[in-house]
Amino acid sequence: MGFSSLNKTIAMLILLLATLTTLSLGQGNRGGGGGGTQVGFYSSTCPRVESIVQSAVQSAVQANPTIAPGLLRMFFHDCFINGCDASILIDGPTTEKSAGPNSLLRGFEVIDAAKSQLETACPGVVSCADIVALAARDSVVLTGGRSWQVRLGRRDGLVSQASDTANLPAFNDPISVQIRKFADKGLNTQDLVTLVGGHTIGTAACALFSYRLYNFNNTNGPDPDINPTFLPQLRALCPNGGDGSRRVALDTSSENSFGNSFYENLRNGRGVIDSDAKLWSDRRTQRYVQGFLGQASSRFNAEFGRAMVKMGNIEVKTGRQGEIRRACTATNS
Repeated sequence: MGFSSLNKTIAMLILLLATLTTLSLGQGNRGGGGGGTQVGFYSSTCPRVESIVQSAVQSAVQANPTIAPGLLRMFFHDCFINGCDASILIDGPTTEKSAGPNSLLRGFEVIDAAKSQLETACPGVVSCADIVALAARDSVVLTGGRSWQVRLGRRDGLVSQASDTANLPAFNDPISVQIRKFADKGLNTQDLVTLVGGHTIGTAACALFSYRLYNFNNTNGPDPDINPTFLPQLRALCPNGGDGSRRVALDTSSENSFGNSFYENLRNGRGVIDSDAKLWSDRRTQRYVQGFLGQASSRFNAEFGRAMVKMGNIEVKTGRQGEIRRACTATNS
């Protein structure tokens, strides 16, 4: 082989290595890739990370059960905007935290408490993004759901803009829009139906669904998808022109218990917010709801953990991307 040919071969190998490195860094940009994250990421650098986060979450949920769904929603809202990078935690008048869809989220103080303890135990090691991921899992377990192994190694993002929250799935999105928004993040229709099952815990404000009770689509009547025996209950909780901030359980009689009863309620016309109710009325999603009915609680729990792992790898920042924040409420610079 001549000198010129050798140089060309070396150049091609360098180019190939660079390409493979780029591909590796890019893994996890859509749900399920998982590039750069792994189970046990902190096993040598901060071995108590999971127990510290779990303790903080447990104390908070025992004092206030509404914290559990708040932490679960927080993870969802974080991952859907620029990936799972804790951008939702940054304070400021124009950050994601200040935006309407995030204004009622609970549990930010729990993340701050866990971070404070972790900075004492292993300073500068654990990202806020990983704390949010662990806290979501722990919230599910503390309300009766099944645990799953959380892949760690995310780094914290540097950008947080309120305007980006326009891309979040909304309470009144048609199924086609929901499917598209999830697909944009590498999540399929089964993932959509599974992850929305997180609504088995938590509540919604009357303002988000009262239009379904009185003047649905300008008909001067209720949404026909609402079970007629359920309608009086909702109207009693949310009178026409009443307090829009009043909270109503998304999964009737099960707002603090994680399980598949949410899907039973959808089948029975007892879905509270429009986007949830449509999961049963649309054939594209109904078949997945059917798969979680009845004795399928174990299947739902297993699928929920799988979908959470997949969502947790949306556009993750790893390696030299982003940073490890000293405080979760602000970037380091």
